[in-house]
Amino acid sequence: MNAPSRPLHVDPRHVDPRHVDPLRVGLIGYGLAGSVFHAPLVTATAGLVLDTVVTSNPERQAAARDAHPDVTIASHPDELRDRGLDLVVIASPNKTHVPLATTALEAGTAVVVDKPLAATAAEARALAALADRSGTFLSVFQNRRWDNDFLTLRRLLASGELGEIQRFESRFERWRPQLKGGWRESGAPEEIGGLLYDLGSHVVDQALVLFGPAVRVYAEADVRRPGAETDDDTFIALTHAGGVRSHLYVSATTAQLGPRFRVLGSAAGYVKYGLDPQEAALREGRRPEPGQPWGEEPEHCWGRVGSGESPLTGGGRPEPTVHGDYPAYYAAVEEALRTGGPAPVTAHEAAACLAVLEAAHRSSREGVAITLD
Repeated sequence: MNAPSRPLHVDPRHVDPRHVDPLRVGLIGYGLAGSVFHAPLVTATAGLVLDTVVTSNPERQAAARDAHPDVTIASHPDELRDRGLDLVVIASPNKTHVPLATTALEAGTAVVVDKPLAATAAEARALAALADRSGTFLSVFQNRRWDNDFLTLRRLLASGELGEIQRFESRFERWRPQLKGGWRESGAPEEIGGLLYDLGSHVVDQALVLFGPAVRVYAEADVRRPGAETDDDTFIALTHAGGVRSHLYVSATTAQLGPRFRVLGSAAGYVKYGLDPQEAALREGRRPEPGQPWGEEPEHCWGRVGSGESPLTGGGRPEPTVHGDYPAYYAAVEEALRTGGPAPVTAHEAAACLAVLEAAHRSSREGVAITLD
């Protein structure tokens, strides 16, 4: 991974976009994150081109060749050094994020890292400091900031229609009674597995973006399934500096799913069921294309806004769901690399999220609430 072969800070106001060379991207990892999220979204972004995919797994190498026939396949990250890349995307197992990101940043190459950026807030801050010292771009992939329900809630909060928010409930629940295996379900600390760091990275990040820093954390992280080694049913309660309380649930053992969001304000509440459809579309092989519908949700899936009635019995009014927009993340990355602008998700924000996750882990282990500085 070497320094980019050409300047990235190009003011788009003075350049015909048809004559700008695409930024070349190397992708490390072609599991779920690499194949379903990063590779499709990079290739769908104007101004970016997927140059190299790194995976040592023969089956994944074959899958990458089938999906991206013009892309170079490499077996080890060291093979990226002579590719003249502008951006390296790290979508490999969690334990590799810090060393791979460090190597790329030290070489002066821009980096995107899938969440979680690191195991600890201290490691995340060290990466942020390295990027700041070297003037190298570093961002964390938090695609759930571009979920349809999250964008809809941000619109409602901006309008003030819900009044003063008192409690935010967020659930990322699944029914997976059988273990799938792999590093995500490993109890080895170095693997950084479990739902607290997996789905918890999403729900905590969303809560911090919406309601600001947390000052108090309480959590219950349980291991429910036979043979499981790490948490698969976890609850996190946050008290935000502004007074809002967030109740966050992540689970693989939920036989009856609750609402994705329930937001209670002094004037009204918002209730939304169901997951954003973008992940399912990407898993099915559909891709974002210019001018084509993407991230749309049928009206019967819309949430409801109201007070004093159950949305399941028709209470409140339907709230049109904003279209989900995962492509916006890499569009923002491309713009930042061209202009020297800010990353769409910063390493400092990732560190704040990790501080909450670390406090949640300690809270569950010790059975106490943790106060954050």
